[in-house]
Amino acid sequence: MKEFYRINVAGLERDLPICPLNDKLCIAGFVIFGDVELTVNSARDLLAIAPKHDVIITAESKGIPLAHEMARQEGVNRYLLARKSVKLYMKDVFSTEVDSITTDHRQTLYIDGADAEYMKGKDVLIVDDVISTGESLKALETLVTKAGGNIVGKMAILAEGDAIERKDIKFLQTLPLFDSEGNPLK
Repeated sequence: MKEFYRINVAGLERDLPICPLNDKLCIAGFVIFGDVELTVNSARDLLAIAPKHDVIITAESKGIPLAHEMARQEGVNRYLLARKSVKLYMKDVFSTEVDSITTDHRQTLYIDGADAEYMKGKDVLIVDDVISTGESLKALETLVTKAGGNIVGKMAILAEGDAIERKDIKFLQTLPLFDSEGNPLK
């Protein structure tokens, strides 16, 4: 089985480990945690194609460094985060459930009532590192809509699988799915 898939994204080349999802399907593991150069370049390139927006929201956890860097590069001091658990400081919480391809169980995403109030009536940009099945994206859309935000765009560094064909998201690069031997599927 092939161990890595080489990708070029945001002007950088990276070798992604090929990880089995089951006995027939594999994905390439794309993790921006700890890769400052990739995070900075990806944020820059996404902002270059982003629609006008008031605030960025992402889901915990791999989208956090991307949303942070996008906000920093825009010169704003706030972005919003949908959490995987309710924290003690969170009040008047909104929630929705999500099934993600990279998680083996159903999850719930939560947003703090103060963050929901902040995004009410604002133009919201949803960002993530990778969009594959679109389930995390759908959960974020539900939270933004419940809070009264106006979704103006959906973006990711990479689109994988069926997301490659979607016209409602912007992304920097495609990422194939792989067979059990690590060969890209068409």
